[in-house]
Amino acid sequence: MGDGFLAIWSDIDPAAETDYLHWMTREHAIERVGIPGFLAVRMFRALDVDARRYFILYELEHAGVVGGADYLARLNQPTPWSQRIMPQLRNFARGGGHVGARTGTGQGGFLAALRLGSGGGADAAGVAAVARKHDRIASVQVLKTDHAQTSIQTREKGMRAGDGSFDGLLVIEGLDVQSVRAAVDLAATKLPIVGANPTVIYTTVFSLDRRSLEGRIS
Repeated sequence: MGDGFLAIWSDIDPAAETDYLHWMTREHAIERVGIPGFLAVRMFRALDVDARRYFILYELEHAGVVGGADYLARLNQPTPWSQRIMPQLRNFARGGGHVGARTGTGQGGFLAALRLGSGGGADAAGVAAVARKHDRIASVQVLKTDHAQTSIQTREKGMRAGDGSFDGLLVIEGLDVQSVRAAVDLAATKLPIVGANPTVIYTTVFSLDRRSLEGRIS
């Protein structure tokens, strides 16, 4: 597994959701995972919330990919489809950096991504190890944002309004909603979690591994 990550949240209007999903699964994910240093992407949809809220998690070879020349070149040359979708994304938050800690094996079908407040990373690895011991939890990661690389101005960034970011994430993956929520409740008592609703659970809707593109990457 790679040592870097890129995580993105966004909402999309229901009327544009099918176009957004087709863009993501038929063009954007393929384009991104084809960039040197990108290894895989997983896409999640929020459960039990009114908004069409999506969370996207890219696996990178290392943290430097976020500010690397190959990725920035794509950000500054968005496709026509991307130019149509980007201005429609709401409540957009983006951060990339390195994996501070990882415990467990494999991936779960349900996920929580808790935003860590400033200074929250110091105890996060210990909390991740404890959360991993909960029944039906597959893995837990601590992700730390590199703000210098994340904040680089690009053409794509200029197409959106009010982008946000975060200092870090605690990502908990499990086999069912109840198990993930129990692990989230534990973490929330021990770490400085930020955000209006940290207990939102997401389910997997799409994934793509770079190996699937062999023979298609130029």
